[in-house]
Amino acid sequence: MRNIGEIMKQAKALQSKMEGLQAELEALEVEGSAGGGMVSVVMTGKGVVKRVTIDPGLMKPEEREILEDLIAAAANDAKGRAEKLAAEKMQSIAGGLPIPPGFGL
Repeated sequence: MRNIGEIMKQAKALQSKMEGLQAELEALEVEGSAGGGMVSVVMTGKGVVKRVTIDPGLMKPEEREILEDLIAAAANDAKGRAEKLAAEKMQSIAGGLPIPPGFGL
């Protein structure tokens, strides 16, 4: 069995890496798109929407519902990419440890 001091040292190092990952995810930006790129959403790795870009051709009153659906789809695409990126970074920090999803993020 390992020495408790060694385990605590490893836990503290992991906590420090997790804090660094938090800052990195906050600064990271991912882009999701929908409608063949006609709508795009940029958000941080933590899921905060920063920008929405809409092709001017979609700015027709009769296509409002389509535009709303595309914005939602682009936001969900960006969120999925952010979550995937966060999981990859978490896995690299954890070094193969079985850490539950969302732990520390």
